[in-house]
Amino acid sequence: MKKIILGLTILIAFSCNAQKKEPAPTKDSEGNLIGYAKKSDFLKESYNYWFTPNYKKYTLDDKLITKIKPLLKNVTIKAFMGTWCSDSKMETPVLYKILDAAKFDYKNLKLVAVDRAKKTPDSLQKGYNIHYVPTFIFYKKGKEIGRFVEYSVETMEKDMLKILSGEPYKHPYQEED
Repeated sequence: MKKIILGLTILIAFSCNAQKKEPAPTKDSEGNLIGYAKKSDFLKESYNYWFTPNYKKYTLDDKLITKIKPLLKNVTIKAFMGTWCSDSKMETPVLYKILDAAKFDYKNLKLVAVDRAKKTPDSLQKGYNIHYVPTFIFYKKGKEIGRFVEYSVETMEKDMLKILSGEPYKHPYQEED
């Protein structure tokens, strides 16, 4: 019995350590973040000058947040942005403000900072068809349900609500059917 308990303890310890953590983002020659990033990265001095003011100045539509919150359950988001991009500097803080207000589980968000060519050295963008940043891709059960690309059609909350609720939504660069 002691051997079984010891074996299980070792197995659990190794499985906890085996969970992959995204590496911290690197910086390119211009000081732009490249790779997986988190909100805490944008709160650092190099990026805080645009992140915090844009986060604070955005006024949430609380009625829409109430509608969005339950729709975010079981949703994952893959986000691409550039710390060099003016649209990313405006929209990324807004995304975080909405997700904060909706009490989103951030383990379901993977944000990738890309270079000016919209790439990363380890090709994190590959297969996602990223032409403009920011691009926020929403998934349910592993299937893409919609994407926010570069700027709002209406407001980010309205655009997200349409994507999450399954209403018809076309981002600014989406071709007509």
